[in-house]
Amino acid sequence: MDAAFTEEQHEIRRTLRELLLKRCGPDSVKAAVRTPEGYDRELWGELAGRLGLPGLALPAAYGGVGCGATELALACEETGRAVLPSPLIATAALAAPLILALGSARQRAGLLPALAGGELTGTLVVPGGQLATALALTGPNDGDWAGGGRAGGIQARPVDGGWRLYGEAGQVLAGHTAEVLVVAAHTGGFTRSRTLLFVVRAESAGEAAEGAREPGAGGAGVPGLLRTRQTVLDETRAQARLELREVPAELLGEGEGEAAGAEAAVTAALAATGVVAAAALAAEAVGAADAALARTVAHVKEREQFGRPIGSFQAVQHRLADLYVRLQAARSAAYYAAWSAGAAAAGTAGSDGAGEPGAAALALAQALETLRAVAAEAVQLHGGIGFTWEHEAHLYFKRAACDELLLGPVHRLRARAAEEAGLFAGAGGGPAALASEAVDV
Repeated sequence: MDAAFTEEQHEIRRTLRELLLKRCGPDSVKAAVRTPEGYDRELWGELAGRLGLPGLALPAAYGGVGCGATELALACEETGRAVLPSPLIATAALAAPLILALGSARQRAGLLPALAGGELTGTLVVPGGQLATALALTGPNDGDWAGGGRAGGIQARPVDGGWRLYGEAGQVLAGHTAEVLVVAAHTGGFTRSRTLLFVVRAESAGEAAEGAREPGAGGAGVPGLLRTRQTVLDETRAQARLELREVPAELLGEGEGEAAGAEAAVTAALAATGVVAAAALAAEAVGAADAALARTVAHVKEREQFGRPIGSFQAVQHRLADLYVRLQAARSAAYYAAWSAGAAAAGTAGSDGAGEPGAAALALAQALETLRAVAAEAVQLHGGIGFTWEHEAHLYFKRAACDELLLGPVHRLRARAAEEAGLFAGAGGGPAALASEAVDV
């Protein structure tokens, strides 16, 4: 493993950081999240068109930049530093990898170039708030996480050579604006139960979903689709509730999903996507923690108490030093996870651990813990002003709280990694059972 970044990778980081410093300050972030889309469409168009951000990890044959998970993670570190509200994670780390892995030649050619260029955005729709499980980050994704034929999931049935979807899903990242919905749905009834992925095209770009209250209004041109933006703690990570009432959809991939290995392919693709998504989210959390720590250090240098800067007190210095050490450890783990994911995707995984499924989950757990610790200390060390909800320190605090709900919690990420490594084989149910008991307590 070569730990040094290439000049191209450094250039991606520098260019993106310079642009976001100019265009994405705290005031700009607060203004963007209050738009119907939940992000600055003009800035997103520049990031996609000028820098090719959503297509960083896509092949050049489909309009992408032709890089990999490492470059995507570096970009996410910079967007995390600015707490950028955008559909980047939903599009580049969730929807696009699944279309690339499972889509037919026609689906890839029709969707990926538009996603890479920013003309379309996408997301993954998983019912029941089971995104982390579907991506095999907090548990095996070979169960009934997609509904299992019961109420609360999304059901798919074949109709006249196509498919119809019925059900609902909440906490869908960028779900109120995404034009390409990759929907996980249960089909086959009880006897041939299986979970497959379907594509729904919602043609309306940047619709004001908050005002959509009539059935079908949320998916302009898609009958039966209702999309409502949800109120969330972290406004920079927009989420939506989707209701599907006999929505026309297309199976992601070839055939009709009857092949013996169809569900196994979906499970494997979701797990591989989970590795990339976890690495990207870990890098994003590291960037946010780095920015929060830098702002806190700058504040304690200027804020005076008892006639001297509070940063000169040894107790404050020790707290900041501890955070710095934790941040550097989390950054190293995130970089390794991104490299590991890229090596696995390129088929170069070797005996040194490249492509380990648990690496991304462990990196994400460490990054989330670090962001939570840094954000909490930032609020504390900013004193009375830091406790005000309007202060920029709370951008990082809210991001830390909600990211763990998105692909966590941390103890389940670590428990899953331990299971995959076989650390607790035959030990009374393993860490997953212990994690459940810890939650109950």
